[in-house]
Amino acid sequence: MMGKAGLAVSPLAPAAFPDLPVIDGVEFSSAAAGVKYQGRTDVTLIRIAAGSAVAGAFTRSSTRAACVLDNQAKLATGGTAPEGAAIIVNSGNANAFTGARGQESVDAVTQAVAQALGIDANRVFSSSTGVIGEPLPHERIVAAVDGLARDLRKDGAADAARAIMTTDTFPKGASASLSVSGGEIHIAGIAKGSGMIAPDMATMLVYIFTDARIEAGLLQQALSGGLDSSFNAITVDSDTSTSDALILAATGRSAAPEITDLDSPAGQAFVEALHGVMRELAHLVVRDGEGATKFVEVQVTGADSTEDARKVAFAIANSPLVKTAIAGEDANWGRIVMAVGKSGARADRDLLTIRFGDMVLAEKGWRSPDYDEEAASTYMKQQELLIAVDLGLGQGAQTVWTCDLTHGYVDINADYRS
Repeated sequence: MMGKAGLAVSPLAPAAFPDLPVIDGVEFSSAAAGVKYQGRTDVTLIRIAAGSAVAGAFTRSSTRAACVLDNQAKLATGGTAPEGAAIIVNSGNANAFTGARGQESVDAVTQAVAQALGIDANRVFSSSTGVIGEPLPHERIVAAVDGLARDLRKDGAADAARAIMTTDTFPKGASASLSVSGGEIHIAGIAKGSGMIAPDMATMLVYIFTDARIEAGLLQQALSGGLDSSFNAITVDSDTSTSDALILAATGRSAAPEITDLDSPAGQAFVEALHGVMRELAHLVVRDGEGATKFVEVQVTGADSTEDARKVAFAIANSPLVKTAIAGEDANWGRIVMAVGKSGARADRDLLTIRFGDMVLAEKGWRSPDYDEEAASTYMKQQELLIAVDLGLGQGAQTVWTCDLTHGYVDINADYRS
């Protein structure tokens, strides 16, 4: 089975795209605009109903794309959308490092959407993903806008998830529903991401929608509170994109009462469900890491601080030596020792414990007396792996997710522009 870019579907992919709930007040359409390739669906339009609230999170790259800068500027003026809002996304071209023309392209596209939908251009958010440094042929997207506006439908999320793919091998979606006093709240999200994935928010393109009634400020708090346990806790290759964006919209169409306090029972339930969707989408990105054959959870506990735990976790998760050992199914726990030592976090050899799954490999300063090389090697053949490190120093903890590093990653990225 092949993905959008002609790549074999990741062995870590789910069996099928999930059946996402329809979010009242959100509509999708997709088209082939020929941004880079002919005959490939590459543009998605999402209309969000009047009265919605919008929140976002974006890459902190110092070479952010024009669309990211534009989105940030728009959200800085507030997240209310009395006339409604829209999101327009293209794949094939990142519109990054394109000088003044980059903003001109953003303006042309967002103004065309605003005119077609009859909304304020300041509530039209755009995203572009693909090759960096090439001018965006925005006239092709503009030419497709009227057709996209005519084709909007409530059940178009799956097609939209496919349209935003680049080197992704499968579309990504996740959802949650919760019952609160007075009604049901639904959450549904789509994402793209496969390479150039490292935590600095968002590490991919993500669009999440809910029918919850909640004002923009609280919606932003709920979103921001889940970043460090989801999109900022994954890595494929340690590279932070110029174009990453996460946009969350709440249409307020649920019959459930308005959420006015995130610490209330309804607020807590909503936050938990939202963060669950965020985490699932983040995991799907790692499962589709370019060339990935292993999904790896790295748990660090006992650190002197949360910051130190994070340093150790990412030193392990980003290490090419660790990741290639995982690809080769080699139980080389010495590379974990190396990664801990280079991380810059406080560590004590004689307090360190290393586990693969339930097996203790090293403790008290040297190899565990119960270490079984054959059992460890057998464990490494699994598709889903756990690497756990306890530093024995304090209460700091961090979990991150990564994948292995295979020749497939090289094959995909050696000729990405070709």
